[in-house]
Amino acid sequence: MLQDDPLIKKETLHPGTKCVEFKPGTKVKFHFVTKKVNGAVLDDSRKDGVPMELVLGKKFKLEVWEVIVQKMSLNEVSRFVVDKSLVPQYPFISKTLRDARKPPEERKHCCGMTIQNEGIGYDDLNELFTSPCDLEFIIELLSVSQADEYEKESWQLDENEKSIAIENLRLKGNQLYKDKNYAEAEKSYRNALGMVEQLILKEKPNDEEWLDLIKVKIPILLNYAQCRLLDKDYYAVIEHCTEVLKHEPKNVKALYRRAKAHTAVWNTDNAKEDFQKCATLDPSLTASVNKELKLLAEAIRQKDSEDKIKFKNIF
Repeated sequence: MLQDDPLIKKETLHPGTKCVEFKPGTKVKFHFVTKKVNGAVLDDSRKDGVPMELVLGKKFKLEVWEVIVQKMSLNEVSRFVVDKSLVPQYPFISKTLRDARKPPEERKHCCGMTIQNEGIGYDDLNELFTSPCDLEFIIELLSVSQADEYEKESWQLDENEKSIAIENLRLKGNQLYKDKNYAEAEKSYRNALGMVEQLILKEKPNDEEWLDLIKVKIPILLNYAQCRLLDKDYYAVIEHCTEVLKHEPKNVKALYRRAKAHTAVWNTDNAKEDFQKCATLDPSLTASVNKELKLLAEAIRQKDSEDKIKFKNIF
């Protein structure tokens, strides 16, 4: 689409304050009102207080929005009348934005069969879908950020950028943990794990690249499990440590943390087994393991005594 596209008509309502550069990777944030040519309002982002964000060049489904914001200056407010041939996707974009405001259980997947049988799910969008018309967009351009001026979301990163981000998040998490900011440390580890998983899914299990990523994942997963242990999310700790042990059966940290979690949820036999393996694999842990086993034995004796009293009173 060219700047002088006859299918797009612009009227400036309020001039901008600054000319800005637009290029692939630029993030733009704007409020919008969408109207039909008869004046009926379809959407207004200000009602929700959440502006729209786009990253240019990422093939957003409504391409015309990328085009029209690049015709604007920062803080400008303009009205664009767009030919119906350029906005056939709008009913589905609008549905996605509206559904995002609903609780997950109220959202409805929209496939071809659903549209045929039930429509899009909103009367005004059904009408727009069946009777397309020109649309009017009133856009207020709130901010423009170049690619090096904002922190990219994971979906924007290429594989090399993700690898760098994963290591940075791991180091950040380690420092936050040292500072005893466990909640933020956990968040860093969780974000790093999400990126690792994205990379792992692209590889074939047990190929060299897949194994290399598993090696990257294990220490992060162990640190994340430690944060979950401090937060008393014991079943999550068991799950994560078990995953580590599938790849590294002799990983003492995983065994020890899993043993602590097993103890907390009263899986006493599993706890004993994991603690004993720790001492066998790393004799320097013998004193700590013996202390944990002693505490566990005392807890078991106390519970047995309490149970005897309880059952005695019953009978």
